[in-house]
Amino acid sequence: MDRFNDLPTRTAKELRKLRMNLNNRIESFKKDDNAKELAKSHMLHGLNHKECVELLLKIKQVEKNLK
Repeated sequence: MDRFNDLPTRTAKELRKLRMNLNNRIESFKKDDNAKELAKSHMLHGLNHKECVELLLKIKQVEKNLK
């Protein structure tokens, strides 16, 4: 998850896009624990369910601080 260390410097639009992708990915994990693997080029490639939830919480906190 090192690639997400720059969250506070990202724009609101980028954070929203990432949040939406995370919500969709978390729903995929809820439906099937062995959710389809993402392409290597996808921003969430390699993240498991727990990491997605943790990253979503971080994004929500950063978005809250932007307001």
